[in-house]
Amino acid sequence: TYRDHVHALSKGVPARAVMSELFGKTTGCCRGQGGSMHMFSKEHGVLGGFAFIGEGIPVATGAAFTSKYKREVLKEDKSSVTVAFFGDGTCNNGQFFECLNMACLWKLPIIFVVENNLWAIGMSHLRATSDPEIWKKGPAFGMPGVHVDGMDVLKVREVAKEAIARARRGDGPTLVECETYRFRGHSLADPDELRDPAEKAHYAARDPIVALKSYLIENNLVNESDLKSIERKIDELVEEAVEFADASPLPERGQLLENVFADPKGFGIGPDG
Repeated sequence: TYRDHVHALSKGVPARAVMSELFGKTTGCCRGQGGSMHMFSKEHGVLGGFAFIGEGIPVATGAAFTSKYKREVLKEDKSSVTVAFFGDGTCNNGQFFECLNMACLWKLPIIFVVENNLWAIGMSHLRATSDPEIWKKGPAFGMPGVHVDGMDVLKVREVAKEAIARARRGDGPTLVECETYRFRGHSLADPDELRDPAEKAHYAARDPIVALKSYLIENNLVNESDLKSIERKIDELVEEAVEFADASPLPERGQLLENVFADPKGFGIGPDG
């Protein structure tokens, strides 16, 4: 994925390890060497966040090929499915099309998920793409293309379950376009002056967390106190993760060139860096 913090947490990477990585500390999931954009955990199946859009798609395609090879050639009991997440701005990049073709050609167990928030920093998706309906690019390569309301948790879950089942059956990839929105600027450096206030208000009223909360209460699945209890637990978890990260040590200088060269000594670099 490109936006990796929540993906790492969702896959089970401990909050402490994620927060420590954000702080650049040795207790982070990449020992402080990945930082905000490069979360990685082999143990949890998180194959990394990538700093440039589109970079993760070929890696995900390779991971899906690994699963297919292990199952079909090495006869291992493998039902792994790879999920590649990226944004609308990536869908005009060459890697996207190359990997759709390769995944469909080899019927790889992969799901391509477009988090279409309608804006690539300050570029409107409608201005940048000749056909803004990204899901249509799936059938062009021979795979299903699905458009789903990315603000509806249960609809996304339904689509995901079918795509995962298809991949596990050996029927190949699926392209899923989740239409969503971001409520703030692209980053702290983005003053967010280009988007129409009415557009922002429209999507803010459809906040997926608020909508799911309403659904749960209306269907008597939980009550307000249950949800407040969950929120308190989350607040405590985050606060504890911040305190842990703050107290954790910074990497030693000698760690600087680890995982950069295969053999640092061959480059005249001593153990002290």
